[in-house]
Amino acid sequence: MLDYKFIAENISAVQANINDRFMKADAQEVVRLFCKKTEYTTSLQLLQQKRNTNADAMKGKIESDQRAVLIEEGKKLKEEIAAAEADLAAVETELLTEARKIPNMAHPDAPIGKEDKDNFEVKRVGELPKFNFEPADHVKLGQDLDIVDFDSATKVSGTKFYYLKNEGVYLELGLVRYALDILQKKGFTPFITPDIAREEILEGIGFNPRGAESNVYTLEGEDTCLVGTAEITLGGYYSNTILPREKLPLRMAGLSHCFRREAGAAGQFSKGLYRVHQFTKLEMFVYCLPEESDRFHEELRIIEEEIFQGLDIPFRVVDTCTGDLGAPAYRKWDLEAWMPGRNGGEYGEVTSTSNCTDYQARRLNIRFKDTDGKNKFVHMLNGTAIAVSRAIIAILENFQQEDGSIKIPRALVPYVGFDKITKK
Repeated sequence: MLDYKFIAENISAVQANINDRFMKADAQEVVRLFCKKTEYTTSLQLLQQKRNTNADAMKGKIESDQRAVLIEEGKKLKEEIAAAEADLAAVETELLTEARKIPNMAHPDAPIGKEDKDNFEVKRVGELPKFNFEPADHVKLGQDLDIVDFDSATKVSGTKFYYLKNEGVYLELGLVRYALDILQKKGFTPFITPDIAREEILEGIGFNPRGAESNVYTLEGEDTCLVGTAEITLGGYYSNTILPREKLPLRMAGLSHCFRREAGAAGQFSKGLYRVHQFTKLEMFVYCLPEESDRFHEELRIIEEEIFQGLDIPFRVVDTCTGDLGAPAYRKWDLEAWMPGRNGGEYGEVTSTSNCTDYQARRLNIRFKDTDGKNKFVHMLNGTAIAVSRAIIAILENFQQEDGSIKIPRALVPYVGFDKITKK
């Protein structure tokens, strides 16, 4: 979240940023509560000073009647302090609740807008495939090749689940290992993370685990949730920690299952593997010094580009508009792969990378000891290395052949053990 003093000193800019992101939050109310907290804190400190003075007086040589007065005064101060502490705790809770509704400040260059169409295209990479036949979508391709089974998954688990079969299994495992090898060369420490996290960690990262609009599966009675991304578990790894400055930057790569409710996500662009309740993803995460986060954001985007360039999948990069940033993000790049089977051929998001500055670190209390001896909040960034289900879509649709077979990208062949998927 944002620093309270920053909000108070930049209230107009903060409220304008809230409006640009199309979110509901009240910067004025946060400032009012912050002032109230400051007032209550000062009053409590004065009462505590009086209590200390009273206690010191009780230690001296005093007459019995004076002692009785001091005792009575001490009792009264004790009650007043208890009441003041309760008032302070209540306003602090209210302040935290309202402050957490305020999103991170957006990068000055982030395009202002509400929907995908407002994103700014930065560049395009690769040549679009040309077919001398009508290209099929990944749903038909996967079912005809017997590598994806949606019907059985619907029967067993419900809609928006799927089975991978036959070569589809090796395709998932190969994609993960292909991306992991690239990240290892870049200095990332690999992790397989838990699929469950405490609600306090989700809230710290900026996810809302409760409510009708939440995209999170909560575990009833456990105060825990299924994670929607390893960003949650990697971001919570150093919660309530002071990191040595010389240890930064920290580069982490987390492999996890991802669980998302996707409530209300319907329509032709959500069918098949594009928007599902469970999938596998390899996530990049970086903890760094504040002055280095812009550079590392570029680094994460370049890695994402390298992964998809290596797969010979055409894509474009977009600068995400303010309304689509997500509360923690200062700036976000999306990488959208070309999907020939999507509405006659369209780009669809396959990765994203966000610079969240100190927004998450402040909520999770992750700091570093600077050269001046002061503890300061780190900057935290995340980026998708490979979201397997969407990468499979791009491979099936871009590398389909006229006979319905799928040619495997050259870089992936050593990882899957075959160069083509054919009908059984």
